[in-house]
Amino acid sequence: MRAFIFPGQGSQAVGMGKALAEASAVAREVFQEVDDALGQSLFKLMCEGPEGDLTLTENAQPAIMANAIATLRVLEKEGGVKLSEKADFVAGHSLGEYTALCAAGAFDLATTAKLLKLRGQAMQAAVPVGVGAMAALLGADIEKAEALAAAAAQGETCTVANDNDPTQVVISGHKGAIDRAIELVKDHGIKRGILLPVSAPFHCPLMQPAADRMADALGQTAINAPYVPVFANVLAAPVSEPDQIRSLLVEQVTGRVRWRESAIAMRDAGATHFYEFGGKVLSPMVKRSAGDEVATASIISMDDIEAVLKEL
Repeated sequence: MRAFIFPGQGSQAVGMGKALAEASAVAREVFQEVDDALGQSLFKLMCEGPEGDLTLTENAQPAIMANAIATLRVLEKEGGVKLSEKADFVAGHSLGEYTALCAAGAFDLATTAKLLKLRGQAMQAAVPVGVGAMAALLGADIEKAEALAAAAAQGETCTVANDNDPTQVVISGHKGAIDRAIELVKDHGIKRGILLPVSAPFHCPLMQPAADRMADALGQTAINAPYVPVFANVLAAPVSEPDQIRSLLVEQVTGRVRWRESAIAMRDAGATHFYEFGGKVLSPMVKRSAGDEVATASIISMDDIEAVLKEL
């Protein structure tokens, strides 16, 4: 059984998608459709930068999605492969959940691009720059991270945002609380805390204004039942009913990304092979979470696509 998985923010890089577009008309069509939907030259920004503009949340989110979907579409159209026949589950990390839903037919490409552009803008606007922060805790399991967050809060918001794998957890909240958490890591048996270069504190209660905006937007958006079950971030469990998908996407803005649990749940549901489209961030996390009994592959280039086609 196979899971197709899709990366989240932080996987963007100047030059992303360029080689794929040069090699494939299918990829070029995806990037053009996203540009048309957004009314901007996002693909030019992906290819040429500047990096600061690409890293802006409102650009990074649709760019990462477009790159992953382009990779998948090349596999499907040039390789003659159908996701509905080859994948048993899909999942994505944070914004990657939208990519997964697009891949599985719940949203069309233009709708996904517009939703992610809005999501990026809403998340950026939810908290003034400098008020919030995020930090990666290395050598931390979920229990240590939760204890640290509780100790550092001191009346402010400080909570687990991403449970990525057994060795890496991300916390999010008010900057003062995150700074205190970094100072306290050794007291909690955690190897290191690293302030992340993000412009807002994602996946914590401070994002409620963004969740409200996404509730409005998703309330006006048709969602199809996906071809295959989608493992939702906030449940770490499969969903396929459109109304449930809608409510979970709203909850996801302020809720925890339960990626470690999702990887384990997909393995326990029978997934033995995990294919990451458009990045190589999630594959190591899956290995560390689900163990060596699962196989992982990152699909970024035409060579990667050709290699995977021999397996599928």
